[in-house]
Amino acid sequence: MLNLIGQPLDRVDGMLKVTGRALFIGDVLLPRLAHASLVLSTIPKGRIVAIDTAAASSMPGVLLVLTHANAMSLPQGGRAAVKPPAGRVLNLLQDDVVHYNRQPVAVVVAESLQQAAAAATAVRVHYAETPAQLDFEAARAAAHSPGHINRDEADSHRGADPVPQAAATIAAVYTTPMEHHNPMEPHATVAHWQGEQLTLYDTTQYISGDQETVAKTLGIPKDNVRVVCPYVGGGFGCKGSVWSHVVLTVMAAKQLGRPVKLVLERPQMFGPVGGRPRTEQHLTLAADPAGRFISTVHDVFSHTSEIEDFAEGSAIQTRMLYACPNVDTTHRVVPLNVGTPTFQRAPGESTGTFALETAVDELAYALQIDPVELRMRNEPPIDPQKRLPWSSRSLRECYRSGAEAFGWSRRNPAPRSMRDGKSLVGWGVASATYPANRSPAHATARITPDGVVVVQSGTQDLGTGTYTVMTQIAAETLGFPVERVHFELGDSNFPQAPVSGGSQSVASVAPAVQAAAQALREKLIAMAMLDEASPVFRAPTQDIVIDNGNIGRRSASRREPLAATVVRSGERAIEVTAEAQPGAERQAYSFHSFGAVFAEVNVDRDLGMIVVPRIVARYGVGRLMNAKTGHSQLMGGVVWGLGMGLMEESVLGRPSGRIVNANLAEYHVPTNADVRTLDIETVAEEDWHVDPLGAKGVGEIGITGVAAALSNAVYHATGVRVRELPITLDKVLHAAG
Repeated sequence: MLNLIGQPLDRVDGMLKVTGRALFIGDVLLPRLAHASLVLSTIPKGRIVAIDTAAASSMPGVLLVLTHANAMSLPQGGRAAVKPPAGRVLNLLQDDVVHYNRQPVAVVVAESLQQAAAAATAVRVHYAETPAQLDFEAARAAAHSPGHINRDEADSHRGADPVPQAAATIAAVYTTPMEHHNPMEPHATVAHWQGEQLTLYDTTQYISGDQETVAKTLGIPKDNVRVVCPYVGGGFGCKGSVWSHVVLTVMAAKQLGRPVKLVLERPQMFGPVGGRPRTEQHLTLAADPAGRFISTVHDVFSHTSEIEDFAEGSAIQTRMLYACPNVDTTHRVVPLNVGTPTFQRAPGESTGTFALETAVDELAYALQIDPVELRMRNEPPIDPQKRLPWSSRSLRECYRSGAEAFGWSRRNPAPRSMRDGKSLVGWGVASATYPANRSPAHATARITPDGVVVVQSGTQDLGTGTYTVMTQIAAETLGFPVERVHFELGDSNFPQAPVSGGSQSVASVAPAVQAAAQALREKLIAMAMLDEASPVFRAPTQDIVIDNGNIGRRSASRREPLAATVVRSGERAIEVTAEAQPGAERQAYSFHSFGAVFAEVNVDRDLGMIVVPRIVARYGVGRLMNAKTGHSQLMGGVVWGLGMGLMEESVLGRPSGRIVNANLAEYHVPTNADVRTLDIETVAEEDWHVDPLGAKGVGEIGITGVAAALSNAVYHATGVRVRELPITLDKVLHAAG
């Protein structure tokens, strides 16, 4: 039997990508394809008085200038008919109201991209501007409860009131800024109508969600929409929803009678397609003399748009990460005249662990207890919020392994006590956590007489290695070599799968792929047992073996390709479909991944410049399906955590309401020079409750805890506690001075 699951198999789609043959949406070419460019608003609030399109319409190659004056009318005023993550409140040129700067107000379509872009600059929009709310502090008075966050209650309460007297209490405010996704591939859409049938090529993390949202927004049958997305050049949450430009491209193609392509420009990624909301987190943490947590209060304010509520669940992990008898959490959203925020890698947990894990570090200093020891003293035997046993929890082992690799025992706990020349050296630590999510999924497996197996599921590959992992699972389950198994995804005609978000694709789709492969294997064995020419004719089931695509008896040497059974059957193909979904175990256990992050920083004692020479991280994430792609996902999360902690910030201009650093020159992310030594490993963890393969997601946990570990390291190095991300040299110097 082949042993493929877990092996560091090279990406099966790697050669296509490095040779430029992988077809991304921006590469799609169709006959008579026209190109579109968005015109975005330049005010944060008001109404459109007039749009002068005459100059743009007369420019060479221009085919259509779509505005609210000539756009097709949509049911429900164009409001998306599916809840997030598939749907949003969209801006589809159905009225003259402007809610935020960079709201789509027109679409220019031309024969070439260059012609469309040039004409878009010639569209003149005249506004009647009204006062906009862009001040987070001022708007906080109008904050309200979003009701629910990711199917969880916005607020929670457990324990007594008032709480017992504490030996030490930390009460502080932690803030994180607006951030924006910057995947290598911006959003791109191609819409092609053939009569009443729409083929939509879209950069999406959720092809089924695209299909349903677009169909309902247009008021047409879902079966009339096919969504195709074979490759996604990064998503991180921004491509989990249908945004305005998708439906606008569909509308333009419908009115023009030609296929239309629209690719967002990099500055257009800052505004109309979401981003991480700003948070202000008020956190109070109290402990008894032994360092056991007595009470926690975590109140979160995050910004949302004027047109829709989106809440950042920054207090969700506070409810379950540590044992604490008295916990209160609240979430409130603060409406501003900006585009609706959205999911961004580990939404809630990434921002929330910064606040919680920094507060734990502050409490450790107040109690004079080692920060690792303090966390271990508050390890909960069961989920303290749900009152359920953990499906698995390896946080202790993560801390043990990480501390040993990092050399934590050599740390002098006193701030400013460790130096290297002119640099102040700081060591910090934080816990990482993320839910182990799973949703229903379907897959089909088919073998043809040539012995090639094709497995299909309507999932997505964001660049995470889904093609490769599913190929490994199908090949091992069938007993076939990898090169004879092809996994296909990215088509809404394939069996339905969930959104590639919440780190759930492997945990959801892999069991469906395994089930389909197993069902195909069993069907082929049954056929071979009835085939007089087969070496397993009338053989006992327990004596049958499939290895390297060949079938035979364990007790005999004769083998033949399974394809021979298919050939003799006379069938063009043998096909099965299977479904896998979570069951009662989801009500019996609490499912999470955990990790420990250790960070070292060097801070120039005169200039405050921060360098991160090394990060050591250990994770308990169940069973990795591919050691190489899994490690890459964790590494990418840690690198993003470094950027979140020290660099990333979208600066909202006032009174314009425009992100003023909407480019990769001024929106800073880590480069090779910023990333030094990353020591990332997983600890052995078996969890057969989470799904049949024991797999947990790894895409998002890597970012959680990193910003806090860096924050805690900066404090240890300098004695300066920075509670506002990103931690930049000016904040260190200002607080120190």
